[in-house]
Amino acid sequence: MPSSSGRWRASALVAAALAAYAGAFAGAFQFDDFNVIVREGAVHSPGAWWDSMPGIRPLLKLSYALSWVAGGGSTLPFHALNVALHAANVLLAWAILRLVFERMGAGGDGFAAFAAALLFALHPAHTEAVTYISGRSVSMMASFYLAAVLAHLREGPRWLSPLFFALALGVKEVAVTLPAALVLCEALDLRRPFRWREALRRSAPHWALLALAVALMGALSRYREMLETSLALRAPLEQLELQLGALLRHVGVLTLAVPPNIDPQVTPLPAGAGFAVLAAIGVGVALLRAQPWYAFAILWFLLHLAPTNSILPRLDAANDRQLYLASIGPLALAGLAISLMPRWRMALVAIGALALGAGTVLRNQDYRSEVALWGDTVEKSPGSARAWNNLGYAYQGEGRREAACATYARALQLDAGQLRARVNAAELRCTPAPRSPDASPGSPR
Repeated sequence: MPSSSGRWRASALVAAALAAYAGAFAGAFQFDDFNVIVREGAVHSPGAWWDSMPGIRPLLKLSYALSWVAGGGSTLPFHALNVALHAANVLLAWAILRLVFERMGAGGDGFAAFAAALLFALHPAHTEAVTYISGRSVSMMASFYLAAVLAHLREGPRWLSPLFFALALGVKEVAVTLPAALVLCEALDLRRPFRWREALRRSAPHWALLALAVALMGALSRYREMLETSLALRAPLEQLELQLGALLRHVGVLTLAVPPNIDPQVTPLPAGAGFAVLAAIGVGVALLRAQPWYAFAILWFLLHLAPTNSILPRLDAANDRQLYLASIGPLALAGLAISLMPRWRMALVAIGALALGAGTVLRNQDYRSEVALWGDTVEKSPGSARAWNNLGYAYQGEGRREAACATYARALQLDAGQLRARVNAAELRCTPAPRSPDASPGSPR
């Protein structure tokens, strides 16, 4: 049975998450939601989902189908499940951090884990994994992922953690980092000597499951197509420089130096900046046993960005939702730092919670309509032709023809090859009429 203080803290964490995301329920379908949910008949009923299998991300798509049926296409069931998943993830992160801190010898009275979980609950970067409906791919995967980590740390039935891992992989393939995360947690345990062989033995079922999952992914044509598309996007050096810029942006978003943005423009960094990343990894490894809290912050963060921000190119170099799991490491360090100032810790955690919570509440308002979201985006990414096109399409959906034509013109001014903006402008007969491309309108985004 949890102690009274444990019950109070759990209640406070859930209440904070629910309060911060109360405004999420007013959110509309946005951006990729239209392609993967609204216009995707395979997720409009369990039967249609079944007929579409085998396919990628089966459990995620099943959850979409159930949410669609529950609300008849309304956003309400989607938001309800997304917020519930986030609240569950906050509790899972809290439970994991309590165990991790105890094994580091930094458990204390548990305030560090509570403070870190509270910051995780309220950070505005996480709105893209919670309020953005198709961001469920991250938050739902994280639920099973964190449950797998917790089951492993608690040393429960040997089958339980691999089962949760399999479910996480069934939601989104970026869960492939889990076996390495388990080894990292083993290395941070100062109660006993760390031995690679023992750590790998304890996580052997997860490594075996990972190998099986990779083989199954390779057998699906959709995954092979995705890999081929990825490899054709950009050259290795270009990818390295772009991802170094993406990594810097992630740090900025996490520290609130950079605001959340659904379509960020990433500035590449010189390839030489990669030595700073290698140095950070080296520092993390060196501190594993000496100062494990620093090692956890660095290595957990970089490990969980590796699937999306490393060697495999993606169309979008950075998305805020990629920080969802990765942020737990740095936020754990922040929680520990706060706990080490006993006279000030309540005031500090209150200030942090209020600042982050206010940011989340404000960010949720941007999701209330497509015009609101893309209006915010073009302010933050004024050089993004895609963002201007999407704002134009949002205006078009509201019947605001003049505003739509003006934004399509801006998109084409930024990128004359922006085919979707050209098609959308031609449909509205904007003046002067753009040259008609040899294409028919498809997805406006």
